[in-house]
Amino acid sequence: MEDGTFESLGYCGDTGVDDDVLQWDQRADCEVRQILDRIADKWSLQVIALLDKRSLRFTELRRAIDGVSQRMLTRTLRHLERDGLVSRKVHPTVPPRVDYALTPMGATLHSTIRALVVWTEEHQNAIAAARTAYDRRAAAEQEAAEREAAERDAVARAVLPARG
Repeated sequence: MEDGTFESLGYCGDTGVDDDVLQWDQRADCEVRQILDRIADKWSLQVIALLDKRSLRFTELRRAIDGVSQRMLTRTLRHLERDGLVSRKVHPTVPPRVDYALTPMGATLHSTIRALVVWTEEHQNAIAAARTAYDRRAAAEQEAAEREAAERDAVARAVLPARG
């Protein structure tokens, strides 16, 4: 076996000491990537943020998260529960009442999410300006490409005799 090769095909750890993000395994079956995909989706982030202060019922979560469907919220909560970030408690009442809360591990994730939100709030104007500048450049490049194509077509029509 070669140096730096792991016996386990599913092992996604990095082989060096460098923790640079470029060293992360990008394969779809990598555990780190799967976890990041799960916790970084827009519904999971909102659920974790809402559950920071107190437990909430499904209907409270659904009302608080604009645009989420019942099916998507159910899937998100199940995935977060499976990953150990959210706990689910069913109360034996009629109708049944289900409360969701962050687990201790989920609570540790909330501080990371809060830092991401703070960063986003601090940089939202700069990001908006960058997007506007990019859109202007892209539109100008598209217009220039269309003009060049039209000029090439005109030259081609002038040089090549029309075939009738």
